[in-house]
Amino acid sequence: MNKRFLGVLAFATIVATIASLLLYRLLINRPQTTKAAMASTQIVLAGRDIEVGTVLKEEDVKLADWPGSVPVGASTKIQDVTGRGVMTAMYAKEPIIESRLAPKGAGGGLAAMIPQGMRAAAVRVNEVVGVAGFVVPGMHVDVLISGNRPGGGNLGTLSKTLLQNLEVLSAGQDFKKDAEGKPIAVQVVNLLVTPEQAEQLSLAASQTQIQLVLRNPLDREISKTPGAAMANLFSGEKLKEPAPAAPSRPRAAAPPPVAKTEPAPKKEQPFTMEIISGTKKSETKFTNGEGK
Repeated sequence: MNKRFLGVLAFATIVATIASLLLYRLLINRPQTTKAAMASTQIVLAGRDIEVGTVLKEEDVKLADWPGSVPVGASTKIQDVTGRGVMTAMYAKEPIIESRLAPKGAGGGLAAMIPQGMRAAAVRVNEVVGVAGFVVPGMHVDVLISGNRPGGGNLGTLSKTLLQNLEVLSAGQDFKKDAEGKPIAVQVVNLLVTPEQAEQLSLAASQTQIQLVLRNPLDREISKTPGAAMANLFSGEKLKEPAPAAPSRPRAAAPPPVAKTEPAPKKEQPFTMEIISGTKKSETKFTNGEGK
């Protein structure tokens, strides 16, 4: 075989091998084709960090493209969210969700944070009552009352847990939830209560001494306690609830007085005298008093 032909064949084989390797490397390192762009929808986003109680204005929000599915409750019109109060804090570029806004016309501030059917009851506190300033918005507390039981008794001052697991709406003029739980020295604390609890709290604030007891927000258990009495602190006995008074039976109505009737006077029988004259016989009757 011609040596020149063999050399050309060997050279062609080497070139083909190198070309194949280069093509293989090129295909391996080739970037993958980009996926088709996902469809996007314009929704209302927060233009900046928004605090609780803020009434939204047009400069606080913006329309922006949102890729993928639209979040539940998101709005597509700026007019639907402006003028409404913010119930929970929002961050920039976060969708404005309907459930995090106060109803239309409710405004902002503390009133917008009160759920329907609930009330905000103010309690005057000091550093001791306010748990050294750690009663801040978002915390949960119990209400402890101390005083004397109506009706007296020899137990002395009584202490009783009146209400449990109440949410703190605001501390002083601050109604923002502090995630760090920093102490705040305040004079008034607003608690989220039902109308019935508001009545109890108002009466307790005017007739007894109130103490707030801080609890874990995740602890929702309602404890049943008998309370404590001054007389039992040293004896170690537990306070016993007074036995309910037996219902008094209504007295029977007295029978009407019977009128006394005078006995009828006895009718006296007339006195009869027989007179016999010869063969004749006659009778003469005399009544009472006659013939005297």
